[in-house]
Amino acid sequence: MVSFLLVLVLVIAVSALVVFVVGYNKLRSADVRVAEALAGIDVELTRRASLIPSLVHTVSNFAAHEKAVLDHVTAARAAVTAATTGRSVAQRSAAETELDTAVGQVVALGQAYPQLNSSNNFLDLQRNLTETEDKLAFARQYYNDAVATLNRAVTSIPWMFVAGPAGVSEREYYQTPGQTGR
Repeated sequence: MVSFLLVLVLVIAVSALVVFVVGYNKLRSADVRVAEALAGIDVELTRRASLIPSLVHTVSNFAAHEKAVLDHVTAARAAVTAATTGRSVAQRSAAETELDTAVGQVVALGQAYPQLNSSNNFLDLQRNLTETEDKLAFARQYYNDAVATLNRAVTSIPWMFVAGPAGVSEREYYQTPGQTGR
């Protein structure tokens, strides 16, 4: 009887250890996937920000007196560059919103200056910005899917008991303008 209880306790202890290890690995890999997805957003934000100097230069050739608009887009670009070096998803989102507004103003200048709108360089930059926006939307969706997977695991039994020791906690979703939450 004693040996049966000893074997039973040993089986339970090994099972608990296996569950802990599996949970730890599952949570850590989900956390890494979220970090990779956030890095993907940073890549696309950086790509879009790198297009801004060319856009500003092209527009300034046609509309030099639109200095306030050009300064706004340059400042917004700097804010995005700074935001991608931090961990704050909210800071990235706010900087992205500001850059969206500034780029929208620059693109609107194309409507006001027909010679600008017919410039091959300006049209190429608009096409590149559109492609980048599409990639950025995909990267945001991928990030939010990874966050949803992680958050479900962190808040469900039995993984919620492993989350603390694994150093994994819920992450915030990436919010874009017009979103109120998930």
